[in-house]
Amino acid sequence: LGSSHRPVTPLTTCSSAALTSSQIATVTMFAAGTVGKTLGKACMGKAAGRRALSLSLSKGRHGPTTTTTSTSAVRRAFSAVPQESVLDVDSLSDDEWTSRFLDATSHIDSDTSHKDSAEAMRALVKQGLISYTTLRDYPERFFKAHRLLARHAVEHGPGFWIRFTVHYNLCFGTVLAVGGDEQVDSLTAVQESGALGCFALTERFAGVQSGLVVQTTADWDDAAQQYVIHTPSAGAAKNWISQGFTADKAVVVANLRVNDKVVGPHAFLMDLRKGGQLVDGVSVGDMGVKTTGNDLDNAWISFDNVRIPKNSLLNAHADVDSSGQYALTTEGVPPFAMIGQRLYTGRVCVAQAALEYRRKLFEVAHDYASSKPVWSPFAPPATAGELGPVLSSVPQLKAIFAEGDARGAEMDEFVARCETELSNCLVEGRMPPNQLTEAIAIAKVKAVETSIDLCGRLKQDIGSFALMGDAGFVHLDFLTCCKFAEGDSRILMQKMARDRVRKFGKDAAKGVDHSDKCELFAEEQRICGELGAAMAKAGDDKAAQQQIWDEEWVAVYELAEACM
Repeated sequence: LGSSHRPVTPLTTCSSAALTSSQIATVTMFAAGTVGKTLGKACMGKAAGRRALSLSLSKGRHGPTTTTTSTSAVRRAFSAVPQESVLDVDSLSDDEWTSRFLDATSHIDSDTSHKDSAEAMRALVKQGLISYTTLRDYPERFFKAHRLLARHAVEHGPGFWIRFTVHYNLCFGTVLAVGGDEQVDSLTAVQESGALGCFALTERFAGVQSGLVVQTTADWDDAAQQYVIHTPSAGAAKNWISQGFTADKAVVVANLRVNDKVVGPHAFLMDLRKGGQLVDGVSVGDMGVKTTGNDLDNAWISFDNVRIPKNSLLNAHADVDSSGQYALTTEGVPPFAMIGQRLYTGRVCVAQAALEYRRKLFEVAHDYASSKPVWSPFAPPATAGELGPVLSSVPQLKAIFAEGDARGAEMDEFVARCETELSNCLVEGRMPPNQLTEAIAIAKVKAVETSIDLCGRLKQDIGSFALMGDAGFVHLDFLTCCKFAEGDSRILMQKMARDRVRKFGKDAAKGVDHSDKCELFAEEQRICGELGAAMAKAGDDKAAQQQIWDEEWVAVYELAEACM
């Protein structure tokens, strides 16, 4: 990539302030394996060639955002922006791009309908400040756009942020990850049209807490050269699909069957609507009123033998050939492994959104508390020009504001390192190594849980201000959305625990000595030993193993906490 590529601080050299020793010591250190090397050969060059390596990042971009959204009464109407305003976005400096993006999103308002919010999204898409290849070519801008939008959630809720990330990351980001060259190239025309996209993965009987279960089917009809997308039961209907009630296109994840053989979940890009009308065989329904983010439409979607063309299958790594046979086109890269890449980028976005929400909420609350006079028996009351004692000086509030700054800074640093390393993987076209994927999972869980803890405690201590409609606490359920978005936190923690138990068993069988590891690692080893002994009672009985795992759920989550 040349000497102008930005310097990298590897996760393996993080300071203890950002990464605990257990996070470093307990994860096997290795570069991307066969899958990563294979994918790198397949993708390297295309991304690097399209990236302007001279793009520089503004200093301190992961610290508190100092640029605030304009509150001027004169707000740009998207429809008034001429197409020429897109200009050459690649030529904009980071500061210029940031200013344009803030200006373009200063209109965000939660007090609007699904339709109006969707139209605002269409207009933003047409401006081209973020393209569908930005994630690959300029990942720093992709992540920064998410951070800037997240700060609106304190005042206006999470609706537009979720609409944005579903559209750019989950829907068209998946096309970028697993689409063939022609499919990726077609995205330019899709963006110019302003078409909106959604990501149809979760199902009614397979939500965020069930892991990955896909019952929707995609049967290959060789005679017609089409796929038939079908919802076989009510429980298989796609559920809680953000932007699903207004989207024109959908990336649908379905179990592919070719010649009566199931080859697993694959992603298909299909038309959900044409000319604003649902295509034949597609049914949708509104999920109903939510506690926050009601400017965002959430829908259930059902398919009744919907026929889609052969080129709907995102085919960078697998396809049905001219003889009607299914084949992997990139050896060693399972298609769903690449779909999962969008979950990694999404987890970084979610982690940063939670941190930005916490930061903005604390700023708003601190401004209020620092201007709110309070009575004190040992201090003179407020006089002209003298504020006197203020609410922010009350011990518990003073402490939590300081704690928020300290813990927030620690999480900012850790998540920023995850973003940097993941950005390098995106630019270089390679799979992230296992250590990075686990670090990203840790970042997502810890950033969200830290924000929930701090914001919840602040709400209890700030007094009646927390009840005010414009204080920001009304949208605290944004953090609940963050908790189950892009991989439910409980599911991620269970995976961490399972991986640790498996590694413990393998190391024990090999006689690996970990006596020189730190105290935190010793705690992991202790819990792994207890879980391993309990699981051994089940022998090879998978059902009995699962039952024991469920019974030991407290220890499972204790192990995950020790891993983090």
